[in-house]
Amino acid sequence: MPNSGEASNFGKFLKITTFRMKKTAFLMLLSLVTVKVFGQGTFSGDFMMNLNFFQRDSSIKASGNPLYDNYLSGNEGWLDLRYNYDGWTFFVRADGFNNSNLYNPTQAMTGFGIGAWSVTKEVKKLSLTAGYIYDQIGSGILFRSYEDRGLLIDNALVGFELKYKLTDNVLLKGFTGQQKALFSKYDPVIKGFNAEGDFSIGKAHILPGVGVLNRTLDQTSMNAVVTTIDNQDSATRFEPMYNMYAYTFYNTLTWGDFSWYVEGSYKTHEAIVENNTLVDKPGNVEYTTLGYAKKGIAINFTGKRTEDFVMRTSPNQILLNGMLNWQPIVARLRPQRLMSRYTPASQDISEQAANADVLIAPNDYFNITTNYTHINTLDNVELYREAYAEADYQGFDSWLLQLGAQYMEYNMAIYQAKPGVPIVKAFTPFAEATYRITKTQSLRAEVEYQDTKQDYGSWVFALLEYDIAPKWAFSVSDMYNITPNKAVVQKANHYYNVFVAYTQGPHRFSLAYVKQVDGINCTGGVCRYEPAFSGVKAMVTTSF
Repeated sequence: MPNSGEASNFGKFLKITTFRMKKTAFLMLLSLVTVKVFGQGTFSGDFMMNLNFFQRDSSIKASGNPLYDNYLSGNEGWLDLRYNYDGWTFFVRADGFNNSNLYNPTQAMTGFGIGAWSVTKEVKKLSLTAGYIYDQIGSGILFRSYEDRGLLIDNALVGFELKYKLTDNVLLKGFTGQQKALFSKYDPVIKGFNAEGDFSIGKAHILPGVGVLNRTLDQTSMNAVVTTIDNQDSATRFEPMYNMYAYTFYNTLTWGDFSWYVEGSYKTHEAIVENNTLVDKPGNVEYTTLGYAKKGIAINFTGKRTEDFVMRTSPNQILLNGMLNWQPIVARLRPQRLMSRYTPASQDISEQAANADVLIAPNDYFNITTNYTHINTLDNVELYREAYAEADYQGFDSWLLQLGAQYMEYNMAIYQAKPGVPIVKAFTPFAEATYRITKTQSLRAEVEYQDTKQDYGSWVFALLEYDIAPKWAFSVSDMYNITPNKAVVQKANHYYNVFVAYTQGPHRFSLAYVKQVDGINCTGGVCRYEPAFSGVKAMVTTSF
């Protein structure tokens, strides 16, 4: 999350609409209109808009910034348009932000423009794409350009990509360009190559792949790196490199009831930030998942080791800015409200992690899931522990029942950059029951209790949800700080949530009154800290 200076610079930057952006938008829209009029292809699109109304509430720390003190409302929206005709694919997306809190939850951001566009042409075995490209190599450890609107991550590659089907079993891919930065681009240049196969050998099926990536710093980025190094202690100075090279090999093996994925990645030495200092180091990641499944039982193991594998457009970018890759998260992402407060993010500098899952289903009505996660740094500093068990029963005509519990240890000092705070140790039992009233109506109740003496202290959470398929959904919930830790929070607070959604065909409208405690927000394994929220959230989505 950027500081106030960065947010101010971005605010000034986003208010400038360049001639180049206008020209690009005009050409893309002209292309769409032209092929729509003269072609007989398919036209589709989708639209999404979020609206936030900020209600000041100093008792939960939802105050003290321009959103609550001055602006009081904000929104963000995206409109995607796609057209396919005779091997051509045209895509354009408009992005708009008006006093939005997505980029920095405590600062307003305003801007409007073309967020992405691309033109793709299929020519026999060759596919050519120009524009904004979303793709990845392997699991994404080496390279992944993707969009995550929940955290405002949109690191598309802006450039060219070629894909060639060399044989029925081998696909080659090459790309070059720069990474998207909101309505602009980061200056360093990125080049990559990827080859993937698909083969059967007897009863075994393998999906091997290799990838290569090169990132070249521009002169301005290099000058910033040099300045930082020159200001460091003489014992830590070094000569930085313009080029960084990274490589990966991966393979998926399927044999009977077994499945095994393995990937190993390496990057050459370059300047990276470690303990607020630039150091010159290479990096590596080893990642694997091994699974076994047959009727009645499923076992899965995941392991990962990471050492100094920082992949960014330049060492000058921090937090969620300028990310070139995505590191798989080993811990399970829990949907339960209280457990999700302490989701561990993948660590680029130092991490060794292991996870084991066992699911046992003795019959069609009953199953038990157990899980254990163990994460340390390479120096064996404890980062995360989780022991989890869950039982589901569906043997009643109208009832679905779920019981479970989690024991968790979470290093808040490292995951949330809060030096000196103790490791959070929490025990969280939960229960959920769903009653099917009719074929289209259901009522779901959920209760959680989290016992901990650290952070905010203990919590209780209760939710009641009523669904009328396929159109209506209603829910009401309360998260209450039942035994507050007086060293962190002065008194117990209620965090209410009242939600209603209406769906009509492709259109969905939702409205919620929300009071949300500050904490970690994670989507897809990528996490960031967000302050408390108080107010109303509305959303509109549609497709055509």
